[in-house]
Parts: sequence; C-alpha cells; structure tokens
Amino acid sequence: MSLKEQITEDMKTAMRAKDSERLGTIRLLQAAMKQREVDERIELDDVAVVAIVDKLIKQRKDSITAFEGAGRQDLADKEKSEMAVLQAYLPARMSAEETLAAVKAIVAELGAELGRSVGPGDMGKVMGVVKTRLAGKADMGQVSAAVKAALAG
Repeated sequence: MSLKEQITEDMKTAMRAKDSERLGTIRLLQAAMKQREVDERIELDDVAVVAIVDKLIKQRKDSITAFEGAGRQDLADKEKSEMAVLQAYLPARMSAEETLAAVKAIVAELGAELGRSVGPGDMGKVMGVVKTRLAGKADMGQVSAAVKAALAG
C-alpha cells in the first residue's frame, strides 16, 4: 500500500472514530498533496508525499516556537498534536551519527569524482547530492550541520 493510500485509509478510520483533531490534520495533508498534484500536473509518489509531510512538520515547528514566544500555549499545544499526527507518515529517521557517516561517505565519493579534495566552496554540490539520497530519511537540519562539519575537516 502506498503512503498516499495509507493516508486515505487513515482519514476514513478517523471519520468512523469521529476523531475530529486527527481528521482535520489528515485533511490538511491531503489538501497539500492535492494542491501539489494540480499545480504540477503530476501523480505524487511516496518520496514526494514524504517531502510534503516534512514541509508541514517544519511549518508546525516554526508555529510552535512563535506561539510559545507569544505566550499562547493553547495554540502551541494544537500545533504539537498536529505534528504528532504528521510524524506517523514519516519513515524512521537516521540518528545523528548515521547521518554524519552518510554525509562523510558522500563527500569522499564527490572528492573522488572531482579528482580533488572537497572544501567549503563545494557545499552546494554536496547538499544537492545529499538531499536526493537522504530525503525523508534524515532531518535536514542535522544534514546541513553534518555537511558543514564534513567540509570543514
């Protein structure tokens, strides 16, 4: 079963259970998926769905920070519950050590391809490769820090 089908089934289950909070979050996710399909005239695969879920989770994290800074704990709690529902659709994340090891391997591979050592000026090239290989598997905040560490030496 694809991730898209799983989300549709979870929506039906939430409707039957009359779980309005979960249902609202899943509908929000489906709306974002449908919007992307219509805008780009494509059929989303699991990788694209994970990217959308990642984006929605990042938005929730930013909102939580803003709401807590403004003293609106009620709204921050709502965002946290939405984030918990969305995180169920992400694959298991790599640990910080696994991410760093994968980034170092990619940096070494790029260095071999280029025939020279890879430095901080090659961050864009490295991030391009890393994003395609680790999309959905690792937190991009950790990935960025790992790339900077690997390029610094």
